[in-house]
Amino acid sequence: MEQEGPISYARTFARMLPPLLLVGGAIYDYLTPSEFTAGPLFTAAPLVAAPLYSRRGTVLTGIASVLLVVAIHLELGILFHVDSITELATVVTVAVLAVLINLLVRRGREQLASQREIAEAAQRAVLPQPAERIGGFAIAARYEAAQEGAFIGGDLYAVQDSPHGVRLVVGDVRGKGMGAVAAVAVVIGAFREAAEQEATLEAVAQRLDRALAREAVRREGIELFEGFTTAVLAELPHGDGILRIVTRGHPPPLLLCPDGTVHTLHSREPALPLGMADLGVWPDRAEETDFAGGTTLLLYTDGLSEARDEHGVFFDPADRLTGRVFHDPGALLARLADEVRRHTGGGTTDDMALLAVRRPTPDRM
Repeated sequence: MEQEGPISYARTFARMLPPLLLVGGAIYDYLTPSEFTAGPLFTAAPLVAAPLYSRRGTVLTGIASVLLVVAIHLELGILFHVDSITELATVVTVAVLAVLINLLVRRGREQLASQREIAEAAQRAVLPQPAERIGGFAIAARYEAAQEGAFIGGDLYAVQDSPHGVRLVVGDVRGKGMGAVAAVAVVIGAFREAAEQEATLEAVAQRLDRALAREAVRREGIELFEGFTTAVLAELPHGDGILRIVTRGHPPPLLLCPDGTVHTLHSREPALPLGMADLGVWPDRAEETDFAGGTTLLLYTDGLSEARDEHGVFFDPADRLTGRVFHDPGALLARLADEVRRHTGGGTTDDMALLAVRRPTPDRM
């Protein structure tokens, strides 16, 4: 549902402009002496209608402009004066041009809609929406593009059930464009394979490292491939009530407890992002914490934590969520996305990927 706001009101006013211009022009022309003319208002009406109305609406607006000029000049007895003929010819010409503009705008919109459909299909292929329930956990994921109408970016998420438990990854590829999209595909593909095969979460992270390194070499240079990715990996063993985390230069996950408290899962041993093994190697060590029934794990990219308001104040998800309880991960992510839009005034500058996992309470399992 579209939110009411300045943009919505401006759009409504703009759609009302053509009839207002026609009415105002008719009143002005009728009530003023013949040497005064409302020609600019009659020519403006179809031009305003062209990008806003359908083809039929634009044509009718142009016809209304021409007929009003003819009717008023006929009533005033000046229809065949030189100035009146010039004004009528101008209005007819602009009305025809308005129809042509409308056709071009409609064709551009159709092309944009086709491109958006292709982008959505690519987004679904690269980042498929996870099932709402995996391995007994309630799951929700959400991708918010910073640019309206854009679908593909460098943020990523994936969930994979495996013999070792439910494994998750949320990451943020450096840069934008097709290089970032390629890196997203590499990371997710390598993650799904490694999640099934590797016995430890640390080994999964190292597989992702190697996959990015191989792809960078294959593509012959960093300028053709975004070479590193910040990421956080999580593992939820079946039935153990614990959570393991490996963080690679990524914002720390949040643990939302049933009593409304929020714990930030800071990494005790910082590590480089994925794909930067050539700068140094630190052994990955998964950090373990309790993950009781009713608890929700929130993973996110920096599009959430670095969203700023008009005064430059960052959005603090831990502070915003403290004292609040969400029983549905989907509702949690929807509320977060809405609050970020309000915090920034709708002007976010970075994409945002969100992934929430909730362990049901025993009586709801």
